[in-house]
Amino acid sequence: MPKRIMQGTVVSDKTDKTVTVLVERRIMHPVYKKFITKSKKFAAHDAENRCKQGDTVRIRECAPISKSKNYEVIYDDAAAN
Repeated sequence: MPKRIMQGTVVSDKTDKTVTVLVERRIMHPVYKKFITKSKKFAAHDAENRCKQGDTVRIRECAPISKSKNYEVIYDDAAAN
């Protein structure tokens, strides 16, 4: 089964080797047909502490690292340049 990959913005990098990523998605309301923006925060593993607040990152689903961390940051070297 493929692992889920999402894109979001880093809102906190205070903890060691962990970043909080805000992922926003747009869904259409079933009755009113209006687009609604929903957001959720995910704790992601940042092994190298490279990400800073405000960065746009991609996170990938992984095996649980701790109680709240089920995602890891994907380092795209081509995107960093």
